[in-house]
Amino acid sequence: MEIIGYIAAIAIGVSLGMIGGGGSILTIPLLVYIFGVDPILATVYSLFIVGSTSLVGGIPKYTQGLVNLKTALLFGIPSIMSVLLTRAFIAPAIPDPILRIGNFHLTKPVFLMLLFAALMIGASLSMIKGEKTRRKVSGTDYKISLIFLEGILVGMLTGLVGAGGGFLIIPALIMFGRLPMKTAVGTSLIIIAANSSIGFLGGLAHHREDIQWKFMITITLLAISGIFIGHRISKKWDGEKLKKNFGRIILVLGIMILLNEGIKMIKM
Repeated sequence: MEIIGYIAAIAIGVSLGMIGGGGSILTIPLLVYIFGVDPILATVYSLFIVGSTSLVGGIPKYTQGLVNLKTALLFGIPSIMSVLLTRAFIAPAIPDPILRIGNFHLTKPVFLMLLFAALMIGASLSMIKGEKTRRKVSGTDYKISLIFLEGILVGMLTGLVGAGGGFLIIPALIMFGRLPMKTAVGTSLIIIAANSSIGFLGGLAHHREDIQWKFMITITLLAISGIFIGHRISKKWDGEKLKKNFGRIILVLGIMILLNEGIKMIKM
């Protein structure tokens, strides 16, 4: 199982390199179901792994002129603020158990995994539909208010479940920021890197003693190696087909996690 886990870690980077997102969608299930990491701690690991990998992948995109810094700042500033507030106040305030009715207990770890599964299914449907994200908004100015609100939403998701939010960032950059796909991917990587890094630092204060640094860095290095593979693949393969096929895989994984966590609740 560990060998499968290490191969899957490379796939995290491959996903980020190919489509500028999807890394955290693979990271959380990998950590929880293959390596047996507690779901709450897994969100902290995910932020470090995805953030570091995105940063490494974003640097060459920037040197190639495929990062729009203006849009990254418009999206990133509210997103980072949202991450900080979520990690500092909202995430610690979630009770455990969240709900208790007789023998039924909805624990905080199960709730986070259910939320993550729902995000996976939503992201997968967005990837499978694909073409709708190519529409451009009318007018010559940035839709600043929409980008701002999307940034806040992505920041909350990052803070709660350790998801970088690339599956939400890229459609927003294309539709509201009016960026071409390749520039949206590069800009997304920079935003994910910033969000995830801030989120990790916020989680570090609560989980410093629980973190296995050697394990986390090993997974991160494997993911970083994968992002270079993803960059190469993206140059040779049709990006839209890759995204749709990846979306189908994520849909299956999301449904499996939803069923697994639902069975856990019934057994409790």
